[in-house]
Amino acid sequence: MVSSVHEDKVSEPELKSPIQSTTSTSGHLGKRKRGREEGNGSSRTPKPLPRVERTNTLPIADFIEAYVPRSSLEFTIPVSQSSVNDTTAKTTTGEKPATTSETYTLEIHSAASIPPADFQACFNLIELTSSNDYGNSSIGWSPSKKRKEMKLPDMRYMVLKKQDESKPETTSSVESAKGDGTAPPGKDIALGFLSFMVTYEDGKEVIYCYEIHLAPAMQGKGVGKRMMDLYEEIGRRVGLEKAMLTVFKANAVASKFYERLGYEVDEYSPQPRKLRNGTIKEPDYVILSKPLNVVKPQTNPDAE
Repeated sequence: MVSSVHEDKVSEPELKSPIQSTTSTSGHLGKRKRGREEGNGSSRTPKPLPRVERTNTLPIADFIEAYVPRSSLEFTIPVSQSSVNDTTAKTTTGEKPATTSETYTLEIHSAASIPPADFQACFNLIELTSSNDYGNSSIGWSPSKKRKEMKLPDMRYMVLKKQDESKPETTSSVESAKGDGTAPPGKDIALGFLSFMVTYEDGKEVIYCYEIHLAPAMQGKGVGKRMMDLYEEIGRRVGLEKAMLTVFKANAVASKFYERLGYEVDEYSPQPRKLRNGTIKEPDYVILSKPLNVVKPQTNPDAE
């Protein structure tokens, strides 16, 4: 299954992390500039927050309202009605199996608002689909470190649920975000998720995909692409320069998936290192990125 990890934020906490970067930048936010107000001499006015900090201070409901297209939060997948019991009949008549559709929803949460059951389900998906890749890498698999990363304050989640038509109408992402963090009635357990953060990477404002995982039953149905499309659209609406992610080199399926979506090796992806004994050490992961900004056509100076 497709999976992504941000290695330098997992295995080496002393390195720059999104939270550290955000904090160090916002440490200057206490400074204010002087201005004048009519009839009141000089006064101090707050300095505007940078884009990343401004976005990350939004309550999750406001974040959804500002940056998440509502039309992308619900979709259907065609499903064949064929079964073992009626295979003979269909073969005899030559009729094609009847099809229907299943409805799925994507809920947007912050690390603080995600219901505990969904958080645990997301962790279980990582363990199911990627713990071996972690264990076989230089990072190693540490459940406690992964849980800690998943709870980073600026982390946000896109959680996949199947809508049960027999249960009460589901609550929207915005409405559930305003609640007490418990799962609303009528919700099934998470079948997949994508975690992401609006952050800095090498001085650039980016949206970073930390993890994307789907339950085996949901793979191969175009759901992963749909979630990545929404992830990128959120980045565009925020006004970020590019979307980024990290993938293990051993995960060939994921690498091909990202390649089809237009991701390429980022300029800051780690390069092979030569050790003191002359051995070349290849990194076991690669950083990929994709530009999000719309390139404006250049003006022909001769035409002016």
